[in-house]
Amino acid sequence: MLETSLSNGQIKPSASGYAPVNGIKVYYEVYGEGRPLILLHGAFMTINTNWGQLIPELAKNRKVIAIELQGHGHTAYSDRELSHATLAKDVEGVMDYLKIDSADVAGYSFGGAVAYKFAIQSPKRLRNLVIISATYKSSGWLPVVNNAFKGMKPEFFTNTPMKAAYDAVAPDKTKWTKFLEQMIARAKEPFDFGDANISKITAPVLIISGDNDGLDKIELIKTYQLLGGAVAADMGAMPKSQLAIVPSQSHVTLMMQTTTILNYLDNFLK
Repeated sequence: MLETSLSNGQIKPSASGYAPVNGIKVYYEVYGEGRPLILLHGAFMTINTNWGQLIPELAKNRKVIAIELQGHGHTAYSDRELSHATLAKDVEGVMDYLKIDSADVAGYSFGGAVAYKFAIQSPKRLRNLVIISATYKSSGWLPVVNNAFKGMKPEFFTNTPMKAAYDAVAPDKTKWTKFLEQMIARAKEPFDFGDANISKITAPVLIISGDNDGLDKIELIKTYQLLGGAVAADMGAMPKSQLAIVPSQSHVTLMMQTTTILNYLDNFLK
C-alpha cells in the first residue's frame, strides 16, 4: 500500500548507526531501555514518518530499535534482490550486530510482511509479533489493492511527502527513481509465505487492522484462525494471539491513531 508521511513527534535516539549485514549497511536507531522492541516501517517510509509519534511513548519502558530497510531513509539503495526473505534476514543481522538474542517485533504494511517472514525464518529470535495492516500473501489484499499495485509508476510519487522524507535523509538522492522501480517491481510480484508456515508460528501475535484498510477481512479471519484465534473462549482457553479491528480507518489513517495503537501495544507487550 502507499503510505503518507505522518506527524513528526520523534525524540532523539540514544544510539544510531549502520549495521553491516548481508552485503549492505542497514541504518538503525535505538531509544529507551528495557525489553527490545523492533519496529519495521511501511513501504516508501522512514522511521520518523511511520513511527515518529509512537516512539516517545514506546521508549518509556522498553528498548526500541527502529530499522530502515534496504533503500529506505538512511539505508542506501542497493541493486541486491529485494525480497521479504532477504529483508527479514537483515533484521536478524541487525539483532546480531546489536547483540540482541530475542525481541518483540512490530511491522506496518510492507514492514508487517517482513515481520511475518522474520517469524517464519527466525522463530527462536522472536518473543511477540505485532502485525499492523499487513498480510503474508497477495490474496490477503482486496482485488482493488492488488490492481493498484500493478498500475503503480514512479511518477505517482513526484511531489509527495514520501519523496520529501527520502530527500531529507537519503545518502544518495539520485537513487530515488531506481529505488521506486525496485519497490514497484516487488509490489507487482504475487507472494505467499504459506498457511502452513503461519500456523507454525508459536509466538503470540497481535494483528491490528483498520476496518476499511484494504485487507480482505475474510482472509484476515482465516489468518487469525491459523494462529489459534476466532474460537469460543467461554468454552475453553483464551488464545494467546489477538485480533483488533479499528473502526472507520483506512490503511493510511490507521497508523495515525497513535493512542489506539499504543494502547493495543502496551496491553499486548506486557
